[in-house]
Parts: sequence; structure tokens; C-alpha cells
Amino acid sequence: MPQPFHSRLSRRAFGACAALATGAAAAPALAAVRQVGSETIVGEGAHTFRVKHDFPQLPAPYTWQTTHNVAVDGAGNLYVIHEGRKEQKDHPAIFVFDPTGKFVRAFGSQFQGGGHGIEVRKEGSDEFLYVCAYQQVKAFAKLTLDGETVWYKKAPMESGVYAPGEDVSTKPSWNRQGFLPTNVAFLDDGGFLLADGYGTFKIHRFDKDAKWVSCFGGAGDGKGTFNTAHGLWVDRREGREPSIVVTDRAHDTLQIFAMDGTYKETLTGFGLPANLDTWKNLLLVPELKACVTLLDEKNQVVARLGRAVERLGEIQNLRGQPDKWLPGQFVHPHDACFTPNGDIFVAEWVATGRVSKLERV
Repeated sequence: MPQPFHSRLSRRAFGACAALATGAAAAPALAAVRQVGSETIVGEGAHTFRVKHDFPQLPAPYTWQTTHNVAVDGAGNLYVIHEGRKEQKDHPAIFVFDPTGKFVRAFGSQFQGGGHGIEVRKEGSDEFLYVCAYQQVKAFAKLTLDGETVWYKKAPMESGVYAPGEDVSTKPSWNRQGFLPTNVAFLDDGGFLLADGYGTFKIHRFDKDAKWVSCFGGAGDGKGTFNTAHGLWVDRREGREPSIVVTDRAHDTLQIFAMDGTYKETLTGFGLPANLDTWKNLLLVPELKACVTLLDEKNQVVARLGRAVERLGEIQNLRGQPDKWLPGQFVHPHDACFTPNGDIFVAEWVATGRVSKLERV
């Protein structure tokens, strides 16, 4: 059985990433870090960014508890979800910051101990949050931007893929009949896709009323099946046929599907890819192996930002040693999203929490 996300990742596993073949095509440069005055700069040419680590700051009495995912609303506000601890049920799992990084509000204690995926969706004139929670929470939900619950759902038992009682269980089920959802992606008809990234490895399709429709994928060796179907996105970039892209994380690949769920192709050469986003012609791929990758409309790699894979092999438990983190280098990017102007927010899977902003230069 594949190890869960919070399991210990070996030094050998991270070191091996240094020699990965770039099946998505080699980048022209690895986007080395450089200092310009007091600023840290990564990237080259059109893909050059000013790095601001720890961009949003939490006020007391809140604390980061392993940051997981990020999303941005139409006003430019940043939403951050962290995993949280199950014994701190009153502590919120979701924090909101304005475009300058100033704290605005917090909510979502119902996800504490399992907070994972978060996305913003505009529906008519309103915007909503779609949230996924794994561990003992085992649920997905739709919220207003202020944190009010629109609906809250557990395992879709009508799919026929879950063990009896999985829709009421609060025990983490790291098996292929368990429900541990990780991320969502939105469909043009008002429905959405849900990745059961740590459970069945199925991709579920729901209609606009959040009623289950169908599913595809499941556990396997690739080409339509997965080893941890962790993240997903609907790729609508101009010049490409609309498609569903899934991060097959433990296989170090992205899999591309037609909109009906039919398998099309696999992109290799990543290091535990965790999620996806798009902006203009770019596909954004945060990788747990210390890298944020950008692909163009032909899915050719055009930048690998903050790449520090070798340090993961050299320093055991780097994620737990903030004093050894270096400016402009990542440790474990777990999610990343674009802002409307092409800046990037990166959330890292580190216990102390770290959310960085990459400002386009």
C-alpha cells in the first residue's frame, strides 16, 4: 500500500529525484537563485519572480499546523488551509489574508485535523470555497467566503467503491476502500471533480447540485490508474483541447484525460507532483521534491523555480529545520496557485507552515 502523505520520506527517495528524466521536456534553465540588493530573485526572462517567503503572518493566538493548500478570490484575497491537529478542535483550519498579506479572518474548525484542499469558484455573481479534508474528517464541503456551510458531504456510497460504513467513519482509512479526499476541479456545466487522493484513488464526477454522477481511475500502474491521485485541474489553456489533468504523485507523473475521463497521455519527469493551476499559456506544478515547475502550452518545461532537490538528500528532516531553509529555495511545495496578474502563491508541507509569494518581475 502506498505510504500516506504524512509518512516519513526517505533521504534516498528525495536524492533520486536529482537524476529524474524530464519527460515533459527539459527546461532551458533551472532558474537559479540570485540576490539583487535586498531582494531574492528566481527565474529567467518572462518567468522571473521576486520571492517573499512567509508572506502572510498569523496573529496570536493562531499557529500554522502544516500548511497544505492555497486559493485566491476575485478581490485578490488569499485563502490558506492547513491540516491542523485533531486535539485542537476549536482552532480554525482556514485563514484569509488581504492582497498585502494582512490577516482578515479565520474559520473552518470542522476541518481541523484533516484540512487539505481548497479552491475558489465564481457562481453567478457570488464566489464560494470548495474544501477537502482527509485524515479523520473524511469530508468535502462548499462554503461561502465567510465560512458559512452551503453543504457538507462524506463518502459517495452510491459509487459502490467504498467499504460499508465509510460515510460515517471517522477513522483514517489508508486503503483502496477508504475515503480520504484531497482536491477538487471545476466543470463548465456547474459540476465538479473530486480526487480521492489517499483512499480509492478514484476521480469522482458530481453535478451542479453535488450529486454523484460517475468515477474513473483507481489504483494501478498508470495510463488511467494511479498511485496516489493527489491533485487535479481542468486544463482550458488556449490552443489545447480541454482536458482533465491529474497528478499521479507516487509515480512522479501527470496523467491527461479527455473530459469524459478517457485516458490520453502521461507526462513524466516530476518529483512527487502535488497539484496544478493554469494562467494564460502556463501550467503550474508544485512538486513535493523541492520544486515549482512551469510548463507552456505544448507542455514543455520553461522554468523550475526554487529547485533544491539535492538538499533534501543531504539534510535529513529538512522540513523540520527552518534555520536551514535558504532564501529562494523550496522544501516541500504542496500546492501553488496563480493570482489574476500571474504572481504565484506557494504553500509548503512543513510543520511550522510556510506560504511564499512569487511576484512576477
